[in-house]
Amino acid sequence: MPGFAGSMDAAHEIFARRETPVRDLAGQAEQVALACHAMAARFHRGGKLVVFGNGGPSTDAQHVAVEFVHPVIVGKRALPAVSLTADVATLTGVAGRAGLDDVFAHQIRILAEPADIALGISSDGEDGNVLRGLVTARERGMLTVALTGGDGGRIARAAEVDHVLLARSADPRVVKEVHVTTYHVLWELVHVFFEQPGVLGQEVVA
Repeated sequence: MPGFAGSMDAAHEIFARRETPVRDLAGQAEQVALACHAMAARFHRGGKLVVFGNGGPSTDAQHVAVEFVHPVIVGKRALPAVSLTADVATLTGVAGRAGLDDVFAHQIRILAEPADIALGISSDGEDGNVLRGLVTARERGMLTVALTGGDGGRIARAAEVDHVLLARSADPRVVKEVHVTTYHVLWELVHVFFEQPGVLGQEVVA
């Protein structure tokens, strides 16, 4: 059955295309741990997570926010998080008057505090509105974290981004899948830091 054999070859190739980016993510374990420790410290001092993304990653932003606010693992601590992509009226209102590039930066200027964390998600690192949101967040004193794909694009090269985590693939489907894994790891490791006595200092937020 040559057709079946060809399909099997395709299946192997599809999985192989995902293997290298996932292994590469594992190779970023130190960077991931540093980002999670910094995030946990902000939460520990009363900060919240502000998440945003353009296009497909806009749904990832909502996914991340609900994971922190309403943990799927029973018994895990809920942590404050908000997605800037969920309010269609605000997004379209700002876009209509100030332009699409300002939709996240505007909300950050109004809603965020210096103690907060900004998490920007971009499939290729070239989304202008995500970059501007991260830059604005850094100007406000927020911790800035980016999930990007490919070579990281402009976002990875921006001095205003404290932590960049890459899904090294040119395939947007693979980038999406690696990003889901990445933010699940972020969630899990932030909680690991919370569960280790003394790791985050003495100024505990109840």
